[in-house]
Amino acid sequence: MSGHGFHVHGPHDHELEHAAQHAPDSHAGQLAVITAILATVGAIFAYMGGATQANAGLYKNDAAIKKTEASNQWNFYQAKSSKQNLAELAIELAPDARKSFYNDEVKRYKTEKAEIMLVAKQLEKESKDFDDKSAEQMHQHHRWAQATTALQVAIAMAAIALLTKRKWSEYLVYGLSAVGIALGAAAWFHF
Repeated sequence: MSGHGFHVHGPHDHELEHAAQHAPDSHAGQLAVITAILATVGAIFAYMGGATQANAGLYKNDAAIKKTEASNQWNFYQAKSSKQNLAELAIELAPDARKSFYNDEVKRYKTEKAEIMLVAKQLEKESKDFDDKSAEQMHQHHRWAQATTALQVAIAMAAIALLTKRKWSEYLVYGLSAVGIALGAAAWFHF
């Protein structure tokens, strides 16, 4: 630069001016980073949602298996009851020499029925436990799905905020992100 009003740019001056005129909007860069973080967290939430849904299905399947096993035990119990009833009828109809045999049969059937009943009740309890686990996993799945949806909407709003440069849309991004993260935390802590 000369002292007479004539100005000559050096190569570095030109680069500085160009950088100042074409500098990326720091606001846009911030939203881009936030969007990338939200997409990553959203992918994790979506995975967790899928995993809990799969677990719920597996637990429901286990509940059905245990319920079928309990039903089989109750059918076995009913068969023993029928045999016990026939033995009791035989006591009334059989000659005196055979009555002690049928009395022993009645006692045996009562003992067997008591054991079968315990097994059937245990299987019903296991079935209910699996049903409860399935319901808990489905509740958690819904929380993960809500969290994922909130983050997806926040990401879409980030694009709108970048395009429109409206401050309210940026605040909406932050608000929806907070809701999504809170719902994810609720799912993580089983609320």
